[in-house]
Amino acid sequence: MKIWLDGGLRDIESARVSVLDHGLTVGDGIFETVKAADGEPFALTRHLNRLSRSARGLGLPDPDHDEVRRACAAVLEANPMPLGRLRITYTGGHGPLGSDRGDQGPTLVVALGETTRRPDSTAVVTVPWTRNERGALTGLKTTSYAENVVALARAHQHGASEALFGNTVGQLCEGTGSNVFVVLDGEIHTPPLASGCLAGITRELAIEWTGARETDLPLDVLQRAEEVFLTSTLRDVQAVHRVDDRELPGTAGPVTAKAMRVFDERSGHDLDP
Repeated sequence: MKIWLDGGLRDIESARVSVLDHGLTVGDGIFETVKAADGEPFALTRHLNRLSRSARGLGLPDPDHDEVRRACAAVLEANPMPLGRLRITYTGGHGPLGSDRGDQGPTLVVALGETTRRPDSTAVVTVPWTRNERGALTGLKTTSYAENVVALARAHQHGASEALFGNTVGQLCEGTGSNVFVVLDGEIHTPPLASGCLAGITRELAIEWTGARETDLPLDVLQRAEEVFLTSTLRDVQAVHRVDDRELPGTAGPVTAKAMRVFDERSGHDLDP
């Protein structure tokens, strides 16, 4: 396995980040996960634009998109695989043991892991913790991910692959690593960015390609929606067959099935939409 670290490819055994890197000590970093099929990344331009938005939100220098593209290309070429999870991590770099940043500049890591296509449907649970729609990190894809780790572990304990959060005012928000859509009276709805959810790349494309509406939704909409589906980089569009104790049809409903089909067709025709 070859990993890109600060300017070049390294063997996984020799790729080492300082134990004083701010991304490790205080979670001062951002990342993107990009789907790569047969060595070709999907929607890389949108991912890089979001990486820059997250960097600005944390007050980090803008990442050099040309360098990140070179790093992605080098890692994909060095590690051929049918379907991969390409991870771009960009941190505050070497710093003190505290919240202040150092002055040595950011750390850039690009790594690739093999994955498989997700099942067509999945189960989800809601969790008692909330997303803070007014927080300093709201809408940023940061490496401060422990809250998601805890929630996802709870989902796995209940036989589900994802946990869904409400926000501080009781509205449906997002999953630990996905956006959520519901079908009401045959129309697709998803929480707006003001709910505190991440501006998911697949979410953005699904809205553009299906005409889904951004709507403030109470958390209990999950108990009455006709259909529910998730979107994310590696899920694409994935139907939900169970929400907590509520069973939904085991196969995608008609609206979800159409959204899945449209996404597969559109994404297959344009790798960088």
